[in-house]
Amino acid sequence: MTERRALLVDAFAAEPLAGNAAGVVPAAAALTDGQMRAAARELGASETAFVRDSGPADRRLRFFSPTDEVDLCGHATVAAHAHLHREGVIEAGEHTVETNVGVHDVEVTPEGVVWVAGEAPTVDVVDPDLDRVGAALGVDPAALRDVGADLPVAVASTGLPYLVVPVNFLSRLGEADPDDDATAALAEAYGAAGVYAFTFDAVDREATLHGRAFLPDLGIAEDPGDGDGERRGRGVLPHGRGVRRRPAGGDPL
Repeated sequence: MTERRALLVDAFAAEPLAGNAAGVVPAAAALTDGQMRAAARELGASETAFVRDSGPADRRLRFFSPTDEVDLCGHATVAAHAHLHREGVIEAGEHTVETNVGVHDVEVTPEGVVWVAGEAPTVDVVDPDLDRVGAALGVDPAALRDVGADLPVAVASTGLPYLVVPVNFLSRLGEADPDDDATAALAEAYGAAGVYAFTFDAVDREATLHGRAFLPDLGIAEDPGDGDGERRGRGVLPHGRGVRRRPAGGDPL
């Protein structure tokens, strides 16, 4: 029997049982794809990071949801490096990590805070049937049309493509109750892994936006905290009309 240590690590949190939990398997070099998939399913987190050796980078991470491999996961990258630093496996400073979509820069502070540098998102504006989008997400289509004149629906990717759907108000986004099958079919129709619905009507006045990420086809009904969500949402801004624009990418997670 192959035994490996596996953990649940809370990313984006200052205390346990908060933030967004990610699975972390620190010594996964010898695990097969089937073993990694089984471990991710057993841990039950939205994504689990498996730490492996790398040629072009300091280490390689592979990510699995409970059902499939995921090319890139921001919060699991943060969780893995926070754990490795806490255990004394890596030192504070600059690091590189290889994923299925390339090599990324990671900074770990002496306090154990992890920053992952990201690329500006690619954005392709699309013109979906908003009645279909609203029905899939459980959102009144009027809440989509209200903002649609200023912000388009788009497929945006920082490594994992999402159908990005602007919503007018936080109250409407909070009412979203997606139909998993319809949401998965909607994402698939646009070559996306999932649907990211967001609004600039955020809870925290210092926050740029409030978003919800749905990836039912990957076994993730809703991701509690999407590390790349803000970049995708802000990436849509240059494609809108009459909206105050902010820089669209290159920020750390």
